[in-house]
Amino acid sequence: MTPAISFEFYPPKTDEQRVQLDRTARKLKAWTPDFVSVTFGAGGSTLSYTPDVVRELRETHGFDSVPHLSCMGGTREEIRELLRLYRALGCTQLVALRGDLPSGMARMGDLRYAGDLVSFIRQEQGDHFRIHVGCYPEMHPQAEDALADLAHFKAKMDAGADAAITQYFYNADAYFHFVEQARRAGVDAPIIPGIMPISNFSQLKRFSDACGAEIPRWIGKRMAAFGDDADSIREFAADLVARMCERLVAGGAPELHFYTLNLAKPTEAVLSRLR
Repeated sequence: MTPAISFEFYPPKTDEQRVQLDRTARKLKAWTPDFVSVTFGAGGSTLSYTPDVVRELRETHGFDSVPHLSCMGGTREEIRELLRLYRALGCTQLVALRGDLPSGMARMGDLRYAGDLVSFIRQEQGDHFRIHVGCYPEMHPQAEDALADLAHFKAKMDAGADAAITQYFYNADAYFHFVEQARRAGVDAPIIPGIMPISNFSQLKRFSDACGAEIPRWIGKRMAAFGDDADSIREFAADLVARMCERLVAGGAPELHFYTLNLAKPTEAVLSRLR
């Protein structure tokens, strides 16, 4: 089984993190991803670093690097300048997100929602960029309900998005149900599942509480049963995620997008089981 894959990296803030990202990029390059995306960093705190990392990944590693672009806290002119910069760097894809309000910033920005950002990109750059947006198989944590969440997703797609990448999950049925509901709502674009390999379970629980991703109870119980046996935890985690990926691809998922957290080993452990 050889699914199409892509990776997500985040911008490093320290010299040590930069070395880590370079090491990870060199290792994961061997898996020939379709593209790699670059986030704004946790909590939208690293707005200015993203273009530098996009450039580095393109020039040093030869990746098709895809910047995340957030409308939160930014003016139209600031977003316009970023679009020009990314086009000049050779980028042909973007991930357009509402994002989080950057730390230390009090204002929402000129564009309030991801759908507004997608429309703005189309007005400014036409069809130059292939635009990915986010979606939530288990519902956005701030959504009123699941139907409202689906309506917000469809609005983003109708605004001109080409594809979607999901929040991570550990229940393949949640993805399949979401895709089915999206198709019934008239969304026919690719919906790429986001995959989070498990490297640090306590950290994963914190992430999941914040973003609304559900970790099935039995997984937590099994992790707890291993105690301090790190090798068993790694093997169990890689097997678990790989089996889910196999189900997703067999069920029609167009690609797998791995949230690497700038680490190579957890993602490679899953990929080695798929190929």
